[in-house]
This record gives sequence, structure tokens and C-alpha cells, in this order.
Amino acid sequence: MTPTPIAFGTSGWRGILGDEFTCFNLRRVTRAVARHFCQEIPDRQPMIFVGFDTRFLSEHLAHEVVAVLAAEGVKPVLSTTFTPTPALAHTVLHRKFDGGINLTASHNPAEYSGIKLSTRDGAPAPSEVTRRIESLLNEIRDGSAPPPLPASKVKTLDPAPEYRKAVLKHVRSKVIARARLKLVCDPVNGAGSGYLPPLLSPAKSLFTIRAHRDVTFGGHPPDCTEKELSPLIQEVRRRQAHLGLATDGDADRFGVVDRGGRFVPPNWVLALIADYLLETREPRLGIARTVATTRLLDDVAASHSVPLFETPVGFKHFRDLLVNRKALVACEESSGLSVVGHVPEKDGLLAACLVAEMVAFRRKPLHHLIEDLFRKTGPRYSRREDHRLNAEQMDELRARMESPPESLAGKKVMELHRKDGTYLGFQDESWLLLRLSGTEPLARYYVEARNPRDVGRLLDAARAMIPAR
Repeated sequence: MTPTPIAFGTSGWRGILGDEFTCFNLRRVTRAVARHFCQEIPDRQPMIFVGFDTRFLSEHLAHEVVAVLAAEGVKPVLSTTFTPTPALAHTVLHRKFDGGINLTASHNPAEYSGIKLSTRDGAPAPSEVTRRIESLLNEIRDGSAPPPLPASKVKTLDPAPEYRKAVLKHVRSKVIARARLKLVCDPVNGAGSGYLPPLLSPAKSLFTIRAHRDVTFGGHPPDCTEKELSPLIQEVRRRQAHLGLATDGDADRFGVVDRGGRFVPPNWVLALIADYLLETREPRLGIARTVATTRLLDDVAASHSVPLFETPVGFKHFRDLLVNRKALVACEESSGLSVVGHVPEKDGLLAACLVAEMVAFRRKPLHHLIEDLFRKTGPRYSRREDHRLNAEQMDELRARMESPPESLAGKKVMELHRKDGTYLGFQDESWLLLRLSGTEPLARYYVEARNPRDVGRLLDAARAMIPAR
């Protein structure tokens, strides 16, 4: 039997449950992970923390992982409850585990499952680690089940109490309490259900929706896009709440709805939080963002005279900037945020709490805060589009990008780089980034401009570059 090829993406390995993501393949991946850690730590038994989200079979899959780890000479510790990825990262870091495995497909639809791998510092596994695991996978054909561990032999740990305390160290809960906010929180039936409501409990009024386990997520992906947060938007309007705050399936991403049910794009939320933290926190460190994230963060950094750090896409690239205390806040356009002194992993729960604190402190709705920021920095509008292509289209588009156009939508290209994908910068400070997925036939376009009309024009021009089927 030829093993199925398995590749790690920007944030772990995931696939459709029962198709590429099978118990057989999960055991192979776990064996590769275990052997990597045993080779890296040859003088003692490595210890790995294992968590799981609210998806179908997640607990069963976590027990499969525990059994394989134990059979491979690794000491596993299993979470007692559904585990947000940032909570797993915190536990790995502060309980001094050698790594962590979370059984989650994050914001992907219910038919998916996956794993996220953390290293001992709580950061997502870097590319050199995942490449090593992929190399080991090529040697592993055994996906058989080892003898199950008796329940009495499985050591467990509840990550929630220590993690919630860690988040609250970075949040001024008294500010939230004094403002007497009315909040709606929405964990979208995901792993944040046991975390988001308690963290926001200082609010005067707190209403919670979609906090029960539903392995189908109501038939929608457990994501924080405007479309998937329509129940939260409706509830904010119905309750006349100040804010609606959401987290995705594994609570590493955030979603924000302003008073009146206005969805707030994550790029704007990131810029507002960065500006707020630089005004209210010490020390005054820099801002880190990925190449695909809004240049509003550059404007905020310039207005506060702090450095701006740019990285490729993937939160794993922020690890050194946060650990070495160069960046106060790290931001990724896909609703990812963390702060120095916390964990080098994106944390939607922390982001939601900081948004509540910011609105409480400034006593203005978010749309007014955005207007204030635009008056200070100038406006920026951004959009992202994902296009599923066939293999031939991917190859042709990749070839076209070897010689990208000198102008697009009537704008002359002034800057070209390939830090992560193909980036085209234009004279009026607008830009376009094309990234081709390495794990699936997907092209992602990121566009930003000073006005919405130019965003639309650049996207039209970008779509026109896609080869016909």
C-alpha cells in the first residue's frame, strides 16, 4: 500500500475527515511527530500536550494520538476539555512541555479535521520542523493502531484556569466593568465556548449565542467572516449591544461586530488595537505584520515613531519578534493577533477582550474610532479573494507571475518583491499580492488602496490574469 502524500501548510495539516484525513494517516503523522521529538531530545522522554476541538470524533482522534505517542516513547498529556489553540500554546510554554498537538481544523468546514503542531515555546511549528516531519513521513508506512492505553494510564490536564489568568494579565477588566458595556459573544459552537464568556464577564450585560457543541457548526464553517457571523450581527441589532465578539473553531481568530450590527474588517480591528496599545501600554515596542496585512499598521507605527516589521504569511514568523521583545503586537490579516509577554501564537480570545477594553476606554463605537484613525493616518481599504483553480491554471498563473505586468488597472508598478508570493506596489500606495497555495489548487489575491474604487479596479485586473478553464 502506497501511503498518501501528506503536506503541512502554513498552519498545520488538515483534510476531509474519512478521505485524506483518516485514522491511518493520523497515526502516521503522529509517529513522524513523535520520532522528530525523540531525535531532537535523545537524552530523555519528550512530553507532548494533546488537545482537541468540538468537531466530530475529535476526542476519539485525540486518544488515537495519545496511544501512538506513548507507543513511540513520548509521554502524552491529554486535555480534559475542548482546547483553543492559544490555550494549548500557553500550556505548552508555561508547563514546559516539549510540544503540543491540537486536533483541530480551525475555521474550515465541519467535514474537515486536522492537527496544529506547537513547539516548546508555544509557537506554531516552523517550516524546518514541518519539513523534517514530512521527510520522516516518507519512511513511515505503518498506520496501524497500537494497543489502546487504559484510562488510568492517560495523564490529563485542564488548560482553562491558567490560560484565562494569562489572558487577563493583558486586559484591564476594570475598564470594561466601569463602562457598563452590553456585549454579545459568539464562540460559533467552537472550542472558545468555555473561554470567551468567562473572559468577558466583567461587562455589565453579556449575552451568549452558539456556545453549545454542534459538530456541524449549524451547517456553516466556524469562521469569523461577515457571512458566517450573520447570527451575531442580528443579535447585536436585536439587543442594541455595544459590541459583538466572536472566535472561530479553535479560537485563534477573532470577529468583531460594531453597534448597529456593522461588521468590522479584521485589518481595521488590528490597526485600532495596535494604535490603542501604543497609547496605553509600556514598553513602546514595534508592530509586526505579514506581507499580506494592511499598511494601516505602517501608518500607526510611523505616527508613534516605532519600528514596523514585515514577515512572510504565517504566525510562526512572529516568534522571534515576540519572544525577543521587538514587537509589542503581531498582526495577521486573517484575524490573527498576539502581544508581547503572552504566547507567540495568534489568540482570538485575547483580541476580543482587547477590543472590549478599547471601546470601554475610549467610550466610542468602533466606526467612530475608525474615522478618528483615518483622520490621523489617511484611509486604507483592503480586500482578499480566494480562487479555486485546476492544476493547469495554477501552472499557467505561476508561469505568468515569473514576468509580472509593468502596470495594472492603469497604475504603474513601482515595487516588486517575492518575500511571500508576488507583490506589486504602485505609486499611489495601493498594492496587490498574489499567493499560490502550496498544498491545494488555490490562488489568493490581497489588494489595498486609499479608496474602495481602486480596490475594485485592482481586483478586476487581478481576476483577468487568471487563465481560462
